[in-house]
Amino acid sequence: MVVRRRKKVRKLRGSRTHAWGQVGQHRKSGSKGGVGAVGFEKHKWTWTVKYFPDWYGKHGFTRAPVIQVEMRGINVGRLAELVRTLELRGELQKSGDVYELDLSSLGINKLLGGGRIDIPVKVKVAYATEAAIKKVSEAGGEVMLTSQKKEGEG
Repeated sequence: MVVRRRKKVRKLRGSRTHAWGQVGQHRKSGSKGGVGAVGFEKHKWTWTVKYFPDWYGKHGFTRAPVIQVEMRGINVGRLAELVRTLELRGELQKSGDVYELDLSSLGINKLLGGGRIDIPVKVKVAYATEAAIKKVSEAGGEVMLTSQKKEGEG
């Protein structure tokens, strides 16, 4: 068998249709069976079964945005810095030696246990980890949870 040394495309340079017949025969979407997802249930069904077997049907669900709660947390170490900053600004109430801080008014709904705290703080927050509650109580403070569920439940 003779080896074809020149590619067909090189021979077709200079022609108007590149061997596709009438003008526009190979131009539009008709030569590929349609644009997009056209024909997935008809003439492209075998392709669909092979490459996209999960294309049809329902898969899972998306929870309503009203139900979803976006967790914005703050570590205990960062809480100590926040208390000092708010105290310098004069935006923090103090009863005795204990500072009172409502994190929900700052847009924070979870207290996390990272870092250390040495300031006695009475914190009001929706959720808190056990490590955070322990560290705040060891510093002489208290954590008041405003949510119904405790951390780790259902």
